[in-house]
Amino acid sequence: MEKRITERVLVQLRRWRRILVLAVIAAGLGVLAGLLDAVFGRGILAVTALRERYPLLLAGLPAAGLLIVFVYRKWGGDCGRGMGLVFDAVAGRRQGVPKRLIPLAIGATWVTHLFGGSVGREGVAVQVSASAASLLLPGLRTARAKRHLLIAAVAAGFSGLFRTPIAAVFFALELFHAGVMEYDALLPAIVASLVATAVSGALGVTPGKAVLGAAPLPSTPDTLVVLALLGLVSGLAGWLFVTLLHGLKDRFGRWMPNPYLRIALVGALVAVFGLATAGRYNGLSEELSATALAGGTLYVWDWLAKLVLTAVCLAAGFQGGEVAPLFTIGAALGAVLAGPLGLPVGLAAALGYSAVFAAGTNTLIAPILVGLELFGGQYFGCFFLVCGVAYVCNGGHSIYPQTRLPDPWHKPARAANHKTEAEP
Repeated sequence: MEKRITERVLVQLRRWRRILVLAVIAAGLGVLAGLLDAVFGRGILAVTALRERYPLLLAGLPAAGLLIVFVYRKWGGDCGRGMGLVFDAVAGRRQGVPKRLIPLAIGATWVTHLFGGSVGREGVAVQVSASAASLLLPGLRTARAKRHLLIAAVAAGFSGLFRTPIAAVFFALELFHAGVMEYDALLPAIVASLVATAVSGALGVTPGKAVLGAAPLPSTPDTLVVLALLGLVSGLAGWLFVTLLHGLKDRFGRWMPNPYLRIALVGALVAVFGLATAGRYNGLSEELSATALAGGTLYVWDWLAKLVLTAVCLAAGFQGGEVAPLFTIGAALGAVLAGPLGLPVGLAAALGYSAVFAAGTNTLIAPILVGLELFGGQYFGCFFLVCGVAYVCNGGHSIYPQTRLPDPWHKPARAANHKTEAEP
């Protein structure tokens, strides 16, 4: 009996030791991710300020695209797959993410933003963080621990850039499998996320918070219907973005198989459009979301123009992320719908900000927590309802290559006169 108890104690001690080692490595990863996010994020702001100071830089977008394609084809290997590499590494289909992705992705995204490509930044931050995690993977013995560290890297990359550590943790946990939370990776994700946001914050990265006021909406049937409608439209907007992005990637590849021709032509069209609209939809377009969240007035088509331009740029091969544009699209859409729905403009923009993110990424908890961390907890019920409806109405689509569990309600059709392998 005493021997059995001793063995159980030893087993538990070994388990705690493994957990502690993983937490310490995750903390080191958080430091790396916070440093990289700070350098990357401040670089984005610097090149954006330069482009806004010299708007004619937009004319150089086709040449910038040619440079990006050349560099990736010559030195990138499979780095052009971006987030696909992260998903493959987490699934165990490859050993980590290539280290060369760090300078390639950061440099290419800076170039894209300098010349006005309509892209985001978080995808690159997550990829860079996962690449940094690959430097630490040899210190782990099991495939499970390595997987958990890569999930923690996603949390750290997101957290260090957006300074929303709680949302970042749950974004990482629910990202890889549609409708499934990977709680086994919770501790390293929490450690890496908190450390990354502390490090990037100390280096000057600030979150884009907004004050919505302290008066909650009345819980009446009319209010619930209005919020559900906002969630429905946000879900459809997220679905539209995902469908257009994937559809354009496929069609551009078939219509223009030459990557140099493809990115130069699209770059030229985006540059002309940007010069005609004074760069309103180029780069991050953060002024659109800032105006919406402040209760300002936007054009009815702002959200759609940003959606289309971002999908076109990413499909053509320009480097950047999708989440920041989803935030902007959602905020602009919410501001436009505020009047017809009878909602305060700032509140509708904040709800759209989170809900389109939910629909575009096919995640639920993270978008709700983004709303709470950036806009306060007084509207928790509103964020829960709007994001929930958007999540349900996006059709299960995502900008990311999520793995799906088998549908228990679906039985595959059996071909006539053919036997399955299980049959004699």
